[in-house]
Amino acid sequence: MSKRETGRYESTSAGGEQVRAFVPHALPPAGPPIVIEGELAERVRAAEQALVRLELAGEMVPSLDWFIYAFVRKEAVLSSQIEGTQATLMDLLNYEAESDAPPPNADVEEVCNYLDALTFAREQLADPSGLPLSMRLLNETHRLLLRGVRGENKQPGEVRRSQNWIGGSRPGNAAYVPPPPNALPEVLSAFERYIHAEDSLPPVVRAGLLHVQFETIHPYLDGNGRIGRLLVTLLLEHWRLLTRPLLYLSLFFKRHRQEYYRRLNAVRVDGDWEAWLDFFLDGVATIADEAVATSRDLFTLVTADRQRVIHHTGVNLLAVQLFERLPSRPIVTAPWVVEALSTTKPTAGRAIEALEAAGVLVETTGKKRDRVYAYQAYLDRLRAGTELGDEG
Repeated sequence: MSKRETGRYESTSAGGEQVRAFVPHALPPAGPPIVIEGELAERVRAAEQALVRLELAGEMVPSLDWFIYAFVRKEAVLSSQIEGTQATLMDLLNYEAESDAPPPNADVEEVCNYLDALTFAREQLADPSGLPLSMRLLNETHRLLLRGVRGENKQPGEVRRSQNWIGGSRPGNAAYVPPPPNALPEVLSAFERYIHAEDSLPPVVRAGLLHVQFETIHPYLDGNGRIGRLLVTLLLEHWRLLTRPLLYLSLFFKRHRQEYYRRLNAVRVDGDWEAWLDFFLDGVATIADEAVATSRDLFTLVTADRQRVIHHTGVNLLAVQLFERLPSRPIVTAPWVVEALSTTKPTAGRAIEALEAAGVLVETTGKKRDRVYAYQAYLDRLRAGTELGDEG
């Protein structure tokens, strides 16, 4: 395939050096336009069918709340890890188990900010009087993402007013230089228009195009990667491919990090949108099917454990009620049980002991006081791929 021109270069000054910044053309790609046929059409069909299976899996689980709870937290951790944070899923869940405690470190706080940012964006889109999917919405989401953490001095919630660059030790040897600040109003307006434009391309393809366009524009001084990945989740919901936030591509991008950056660069250098879409659609299908398998596995585990709890000697009603809370609170403490179930400390202790005896809860601290209990089998399945250094 001959090269497709996807943008123009503009000379600009950054860090005292003259550099060539890339200004992308508006979507959809032209010269030639993208044609969905052959292997690419097969990729589109596979991705769309996988999303249908994922939507159905979300409808079949007994509690959608704990399904979303698990997936959103896993994505928050993975998306933050890609940007260099060292927090694991267990770090986040252990923190959430500590009532009213501040985050133990900046990395966990960044993950919590991601959760707040996603929640805010989805609430806005669901509210008839809320912000539509737009740069205004992304700016407010970005403000929450960088609140009180590293990057808080890099204009949270605002499109950058200075030149940035990616890779390299200085602008002159950067791997990529995004558009200069004076070009941002034009390219961001075109980006926003394409979200709401009529287009014959399938929505899942358009989501892939918009992700690349956002990363190419790189409109913020920090947090672009996380907002760009969150954008895919919002677009899938916006276009009704999913009715709930069940698909997150950070695990796929983390596994194939070098390929991800190579495909992004090939769009800018060679106009190779087709190779990017092949990669992106493979990611959608792969992660959607893995999410279905995970949901089935978790559902099977919880169902079997519920039966074991119900039929275990010494289990009372409060212990059963505690068990039903575990999928959306897989790490608990006695004070939390007292508050959550409106009971006394001795009764809470007996409920915890009953679930320990049934083989559901495991004490994780080894201490006599301030003990912490985990639904270990559930967590082992959930945290796959989220440990530091784990690429799959």
